[in-house]
Amino acid sequence: MFDRRLTIPHWAEEDRPREKLLLKGASGLSDAELLAILIGSGSREETAVALSRRILRYAKDNLQELGKLSVDEFVRTFKGVGPAKAVCIVAAMELARRRKATDCIVKNQIQTSADVFAIFQLQLADLPHEEFWILLLNRANRIIDKINISRGGVSGTVVDVKIILKNALDKLASSVVLCHNHPSGNNQPSTEDKNLTKKIKLAFQAVDINLLDHIIVTDNNFYSFADEGLM
Repeated sequence: MFDRRLTIPHWAEEDRPREKLLLKGASGLSDAELLAILIGSGSREETAVALSRRILRYAKDNLQELGKLSVDEFVRTFKGVGPAKAVCIVAAMELARRRKATDCIVKNQIQTSADVFAIFQLQLADLPHEEFWILLLNRANRIIDKINISRGGVSGTVVDVKIILKNALDKLASSVVLCHNHPSGNNQPSTEDKNLTKKIKLAFQAVDINLLDHIIVTDNNFYSFADEGLM
């Protein structure tokens, strides 16, 4: 017996995504071909590209949905995907999120709520749990830092106002934007969200820090307290 898995080196030359990337550049490959490079091999029944197409169909051909899949779900759902392959995919999706967030921080001055949403969407939109972050700004509304304050469960996360205040003072921030996600997809603020915003705003007023906004992020949308006149 010998291993007849359909590995990339055994494909026709024009079907090899690695060689295609070297020839045409990464932009010349489809999502399935890029995913196949991460996977490396398929099974006896299908190539890595065919397996990648099946994975993408499961994720509704949406990379945001693909980013929500865990290592366990990859292994459990797809024949031919073991823990090593699943870890490669999850790691690549996380790198993509971090690159996008870094690009936004380097390039953008905060002028609107949409600017804040652009920074946090990829990082927070597809998480299965809530996270609370702060964006620290100087007097010109340029980003000093973004800091994760807490991680919680599906329906909430505990936020300590003292920790938020300490981080803002340590970085000498002139203004702050609050941001957290709603895994449910409902971007409307809860009563707890509104009360927390008021509490943080009062704490900042005592030390002459301006609370500009509180953004709630979902997959494809957001809610801005400032835009809705709640600041």
